[in-house]
Amino acid sequence: MVKCNELTFTFNPKEGIDNPALVIKPDPTIMPRLCLLKRSECQTFGFHLRLDQRGRGYEITNVEPWSPAVQSGLKAEDRLLEVNEENVDKMEFNEVVRKIQSCGPHLFLLVLRKEEYDQMAVDLQTLCRASKGDSWSRPRLCHVSRDPEHGLGMSFSFVSAGEWARFSVSTVTDGAAEKAGVRTGDALVWINGVSASVLTLASLSRMVNKSGDPVTVLVVEPVSASCYVRRKVPIFPELAENINLPHAAKTMRLERRREGYGFLLRQERVKTHVLREVDAGSAAEDVGMTDGDVLLAVNEEPVEELEHEEVVNRIRASGDRVTLTSISAEGRRFYRTLGISPLLFLDDSASPTALGGSGHVVPDLLQGVQVTWSQTCSTGFRSRGPRPAPGGSGLVVPDLLQGDQVSWSPTCSTGFRSRGPRPALWGSGLLVPDLL
Repeated sequence: MVKCNELTFTFNPKEGIDNPALVIKPDPTIMPRLCLLKRSECQTFGFHLRLDQRGRGYEITNVEPWSPAVQSGLKAEDRLLEVNEENVDKMEFNEVVRKIQSCGPHLFLLVLRKEEYDQMAVDLQTLCRASKGDSWSRPRLCHVSRDPEHGLGMSFSFVSAGEWARFSVSTVTDGAAEKAGVRTGDALVWINGVSASVLTLASLSRMVNKSGDPVTVLVVEPVSASCYVRRKVPIFPELAENINLPHAAKTMRLERRREGYGFLLRQERVKTHVLREVDAGSAAEDVGMTDGDVLLAVNEEPVEELEHEEVVNRIRASGDRVTLTSISAEGRRFYRTLGISPLLFLDDSASPTALGGSGHVVPDLLQGVQVTWSQTCSTGFRSRGPRPAPGGSGLVVPDLLQGDQVSWSPTCSTGFRSRGPRPALWGSGLLVPDLL
């Protein structure tokens, strides 16, 4: 008589079933692809994004030939899982679009083929975590201000001649670096926008000690750096967590009054759109607009690369309500020095809600972005053709809101306020007529 061994299983509430052998785990044959898109200034990424027909996820469409999307390996019908290492499963469509538009020159997309996406039987977030490894953590951007007595409170040691983990960081307990989020053992990726891979220990020391200024470092835990090496993923600021950067963009929601919005928009000699002459008691002042701040976005659409006329048109097309995103001039210089967009770490809670209770924000058209809105909620990232100037004169005259007064000068400025007798900047006493 043969006695069979009995197998018993204890119910585990965390696993949700009483047989561990039946716990669904990620299929090792299904692995997401990480696509790195690199674009030059004024270049688009070259793809469209839309909600799939079942509303389950985000689908890549219309991948343009010779575009950064094609070069990265992105394909039509791919399903989007992550943008810059952030899972999009719980994000609204407009939030995903904003993250793509504001990322700067580098964009990391984690995608899955349509066939694999449709047959997935596990949580997609579990699949994403499995593709990175258990030891993965995000890089960190830390801004370290010098202590008057103890300095930065960190030192560097050479650990490898390779591209990764070239320098290791040691911090002083309760020192400035540790308080800023830097940890002993971190691998230094870059400092003040300069890659550690091009620095020697001597040049790094000179950079740190040459002045009493603060420094901004991009660091990552060594085990996480190994995960990036295994995945062949370069570490850029777009992937990082913002620990304590000193400057932040702010979002302002303005509602037009009888006297207008109450500010002047000026494109100055450097190609920036500057908010000027904020009227006391105006809608602009009430939402915290500051004279001299740099305009970054209109209705969540980046506008720094647009001409003055186009930015004015964006504000005009918004009607009586508009959302503006700006940053101080000092903050814009700070991010420009680091080579990253100030919109990269814009607080998600600052995103505007839709008017009329629809629950969706419909993006305005942007140079380099063609937006169409339907039940499939599609947004395309493709270039528009050049538009001729009015009248064929070669001059572009800013469009104005009804009742706006323009002062025309080489700096090109437009006022968003009611009519009023204001002299032209050239001192001629002549006023440029209002345009509708």
